[in-house]
Order: sequence, then structure tokens, then C-alpha cells
Amino acid sequence: MRNLFGEIISFVFIAIVLISAKLFEKAGKEASRKYIHIVLSNWWIIAMVFFDSPIWASIGPITFVFVNFASYKFNLIKSMERDEEEKDGLGTVYYALTLLILSIVLFGPLNRYKNIWGPTIGLAGIAVMGYSDALAAIIGRSVKSPSYTISTTKKTLAGSATMFCTTFIIISGFLAYCSIENWFFKALSISVIDTILEAISIKGTDNLTVPIATVISLLLVI
Repeated sequence: MRNLFGEIISFVFIAIVLISAKLFEKAGKEASRKYIHIVLSNWWIIAMVFFDSPIWASIGPITFVFVNFASYKFNLIKSMERDEEEKDGLGTVYYALTLLILSIVLFGPLNRYKNIWGPTIGLAGIAVMGYSDALAAIIGRSVKSPSYTISTTKKTLAGSATMFCTTFIIISGFLAYCSIENWFFKALSISVIDTILEAISIKGTDNLTVPIATVISLLLVI
């Protein structure tokens, strides 16, 4: 019953986020996209509270892998999509796919890893994807700073610095909470890795590479 209740809360939460995102469209399409990007990452907390198996935890993410792909192709959820001429990869699909992959792995075989609850590790990875990546894009667009281009993706030093700082705060907080030795240097290393991955990942693939790399790195250092 708790799992079923969790599914209901999950879909209600997602619906509220998507509907409320329309309020941010007045500030531009990118504002509504980043609002969704940040707030939806908090779904992982709902998953941690209510789900006790990878099957239940995966229902929402697998649903939105297909929903997000359909939205990308047919512009179904306008507050979540860029205009046609600005589209650059399947970032929204990768976002949901990452939630699916981590739900299967962390609520499944790694549910108890070194006495640290698997989904808790996922929370750090999802927070980096949701907050660090989105804030990097927001600050990168808002603050004037030197820019650099990797393949077809343009990045800014302000955005990369924001990515690093926000990731460091999230990871160091998680490691310190778990009483991990040498947490400062471990958080520093993971933040550098994530910042580099965010910079070199093209066409929205940072929504895959960054959170998954974060989780793998945490599994290695705890």
C-alpha cells in the first residue's frame, strides 16, 4: 500500500511541477525548463520515502522516458521544450533515463552498500544533476564571463565555476553527513570530475554522464 501511495504522490507531484512551470514561461522558455529541471529532481526524496523495490521506483521514470521523448518529438509539454530551432539533443529524455537507471540499480542490487542505503547515494547524484547543472546554465547565461566551445556546445567560465561550487557543496555535505574520512578531498575530486563531464558532454548527455559518474565515484570512495 505504501508503494502504491508513493506512485500516486509521484504523479501528482510531477503534474504540479509541470503545471506550475507555466508561471515561469513569462520569464522565457529557458526559465520554465530550468524550473522543471531543478524541482523535479526532488522526486527522488519521494522515492526514498515510499518505495522499497526497484520495480515500484522505476514506474515513474520509465513512464517519462516515453512521455519526454514524445514531448521532444511533438512539443507536447511546451514549458519543458526549447523552440524547434534551439533544440539540442534529448536532454529531457536522458534526465528520465538516468532516474530509471539509478532506480533499478540503487533500489535493487545496491540497496545496502557498505551499510549506506543505496538510494541515499542516488540522492547526491540526482541533486547534482538537478541543481548543479541547472544553476550552471542559469549563471552561465546571466553573468558575463569568457566562453569556450566544445564540439557544438558553448560553455562559460561562470557556468563551469557554478557547476564546480554547487557540486562541491552537495557532495561534501553528503560525505560529511556519512562521516566519510577525508571527505573534503574526495568531494573536491568528484566535483572536478563532474565539472569536466558537464563541459564535454554534448547534446544533453550531461544528464546521463554527470549523475551516473557521481554515483559511481561515491560508491568508490565511501
